[in-house]
Amino acid sequence: MAEPPSTSSPQTAAEKLALIKHNLQEVLNEEIITDILNKNERPLKLYWGTATTGKPHCGYLVPMLKIAEFLAAGCEVTVLLADVHGFLDNLKAPIELIEHRAKYYNFCITETLRAVGVDVSRLKFVLGSSYQTTGPRGAQYFMDLLRLSTAVSGHDATKAGSEVVKQVDSPPLSSQIYPLMQALDEEYLGVDAQFGGVDQRKIFTLAVEALPRVGFTKRAHLMNPLIPGLQEGGKMSSSDPDSKIDLIDTPETIRKKMKKAFCPPKQVEGNGVLSFVEYVLLPASALRSPSGQPSFRVPRRDQDDLIYSDIAAMHADYLADILQPQTLKPATTEALLEILEPIQKAFEASEEWKATEKKAYPPPAPPPAKKKKEKKIGTRFPGAAGGAAAGKAEGEAEADGAEVVQARADGSVEGPGAQEVSVGKGAEEALGKLALAAEGVQQS
Repeated sequence: MAEPPSTSSPQTAAEKLALIKHNLQEVLNEEIITDILNKNERPLKLYWGTATTGKPHCGYLVPMLKIAEFLAAGCEVTVLLADVHGFLDNLKAPIELIEHRAKYYNFCITETLRAVGVDVSRLKFVLGSSYQTTGPRGAQYFMDLLRLSTAVSGHDATKAGSEVVKQVDSPPLSSQIYPLMQALDEEYLGVDAQFGGVDQRKIFTLAVEALPRVGFTKRAHLMNPLIPGLQEGGKMSSSDPDSKIDLIDTPETIRKKMKKAFCPPKQVEGNGVLSFVEYVLLPASALRSPSGQPSFRVPRRDQDDLIYSDIAAMHADYLADILQPQTLKPATTEALLEILEPIQKAFEASEEWKATEKKAYPPPAPPPAKKKKEKKIGTRFPGAAGGAAAGKAEGEAEADGAEVVQARADGSVEGPGAQEVSVGKGAEEALGKLALAAEGVQQS
């Protein structure tokens, strides 16, 4: 495995390209990036977007660390809080909660970037609805979306979103709109490249093929691998609480989850703990080091500590049973807690952030208390009228309670009033909610 590039102020185009590509799984249309770096007339412009749905977890550290490396390579980076995309993805971001979700993501992403040493003043934060649904740009965006829809088949749109949009037996049409908007965002954000997980590849391919059909330029695409979840099989996901660690989980919760993490001895493939070291802990240590070189220490009882600067050496020792789960897990846990500590301190110190978290992800409603079964005693019984009135009031209260919903792990809501909460009562109300979100989220 090649030596990891230093994050200490790369100067040449080759050094910048090496840092931009570090730990990525794939790059599409790399020549676009190379051409801009070689000309050296302006910084490379790229964006990373995230749909504001379920709570951000430690898997988000992977793109955050890449953003830090992009900035170190002199790139101009935009973070897109894709609130409308969350709404389109099988109603994972209900219209009633969309403002609070966007604010919560803004808090999480800002503090996570700070925790890995990023100067957030160098980033541009943009809320999707700020240009997708409102004002003159919103009207233009909608027209371009219609134009793009004529250049993409329903089959290709469905295929593009198949690994990103939640799959259900009878998918709504919004699942086809989602990838078209993600492609169109490249044009409206004025970037040279889009960055995301390898699960976005089909959407990226759609963008490369479809945007030129309506007169827009194709962009480059940078893809980081998806780290395995803490349980066997699958990626770290907001919809599976057992597979991930939330950014604001307590240290006790994190230690318990890491102890149960899938980490079989002498198995490298699919090992979420080793992958987390490779894509989070080693790059994070490089950013904190004055030399820009990574280092990961594994303390051992009665033996010398193991110190690694690259994942290849770790894999070799793990396969040889020199590095074992009982020493790897605690070392990984403590290194992760060190990264998360400033994020969690910031959360505890911010009443606004804590209040936003409760509004964005309302706790499950308690189960209704069991009622005693009343005997049928006839309408002539004294007080029957009062009983009828009380029954009517109780029925009205139950009707009001029909609006109560609760949030699921993936960010969507369930309950009798879920549909109305998710889509709003009309377009005017929905646009009003989006406008509120745009006012409440950091824009720079």
